[in-house]
Amino acid sequence: MEEREKIFKAQSEKVGFDLQHRKVIRYNIGQYNQAVKRGKNYFHSLDAAKEQASDIKNYVLDDIERLLTQFEEKAVQNGCEIYWASTAEEVLECVDRAIEIEQVKRVVKMKSMVSEELKLNEFLEKRDVEVNETDLGEFIVQQAGERPYHILTPAMHKSKEDVAELFNQKFGMDENSKPEEIAEFVRDYLREKFCASDLGITGANFLISETGSVGLTENEGNGMMTFSWPRVLLTIAGIEKILPEWGDLDLFWPLLSVHGTGQQITAYNTILSGPKRENEADGPERMIIILFDGGRTRLYEEEQIDQTLKCIRCGACLNACPVYQTIGGFTYETTYTGPIGSVISSYMDGTEDTGFLNFASSLCGKCTEVCPVKIPLHHLLLLNRKKIVEGHKSKGVEKFFMNNYKKFMLSRKKLERVNAGWKNRAMKGVGMKVWGPRRSPLVFAKTSFSKSWVKKHP
Repeated sequence: MEEREKIFKAQSEKVGFDLQHRKVIRYNIGQYNQAVKRGKNYFHSLDAAKEQASDIKNYVLDDIERLLTQFEEKAVQNGCEIYWASTAEEVLECVDRAIEIEQVKRVVKMKSMVSEELKLNEFLEKRDVEVNETDLGEFIVQQAGERPYHILTPAMHKSKEDVAELFNQKFGMDENSKPEEIAEFVRDYLREKFCASDLGITGANFLISETGSVGLTENEGNGMMTFSWPRVLLTIAGIEKILPEWGDLDLFWPLLSVHGTGQQITAYNTILSGPKRENEADGPERMIIILFDGGRTRLYEEEQIDQTLKCIRCGACLNACPVYQTIGGFTYETTYTGPIGSVISSYMDGTEDTGFLNFASSLCGKCTEVCPVKIPLHHLLLLNRKKIVEGHKSKGVEKFFMNNYKKFMLSRKKLERVNAGWKNRAMKGVGMKVWGPRRSPLVFAKTSFSKSWVKKHP
């Protein structure tokens, strides 16, 4: 077994039976489920909306090169600077140049998963640049020295008591502080950071090809201050974020908010179309957009797997997944977790190190059911499994076992050759190591179900 897979299994064993962790996660996801159930009622026909969104994203995949080129042309006309980056290293080179030219000492950063792909905070801190996360959840995990637990709700793994304890340790707040008091403290704390920062960094929820605009959505107003006050704005966006037209936001913003938080629409939705004009009081003097590949082309080149580029990062598949609910977000050790992360991670980092995550699924299909853009996630997990198995050089013992297992499972006579007594003895010995020490042992009946049925129904 590869080292990374060993670590994953060990962490899964530990976290899966941490009852306090399970209690917090299930409570938080339970709150989410209630909100989303209400939110879905906003749609006259949710299925029709999902079908339409899926069709638009399929159109994007068919014409992505032209749409991205058009976006670049329009954004440059709007006064933006556009850079293309294939790798994380190329993105960080662009960031480094901007820091040096603008003599950046302090950064405020809107929540962005693509920045987690880049390990951007670590990069900036090594260059003695102060980085402040401005989303409350991101701010909490930054203070805890952790990475985001969840695509949409970074601090989902923490209870209000955990957060109060953290803020007591970090800022000397009362250890019994209420969530409202913590939020007020963070708002005041960050206000000074917004005023003094040289650079604001955002991701992008959507890129509008028609107008060369960036669409951003949030609930706290921190995003608006991130791109309104600093003199320079840097937006780093994955190339899959592209949408053809301005009007597509009428569909995608409600779908994202309903599946992400259960809201009809989030509190703040902003469309950025370049740096501020002469007659505008607020906004950056300079706007830089980096279009980032980061393995997305590898996904695009894989038949069927390219469907994952339709993802709008709502996090619905994570919340629906029984495996994610049990082992949590940190166990995956990847930027994107849950079903979507399991499918895409090995393509995005260009290695096979995370291929085993495709087997960390019950294949219940709930992830496919809840996806707002109709990505067939559980089918893609199976497809990846098939590729891994076909490319795997099985050991002689493994081949022998699987071949004989197949023969026995296809023949009732062969299965019944070993009586219940021997099966139960095997279960108590070697069998329990395979079955799992935390499970009750299987007890084989003396008579098979078919024979018992015949006796009862002659």
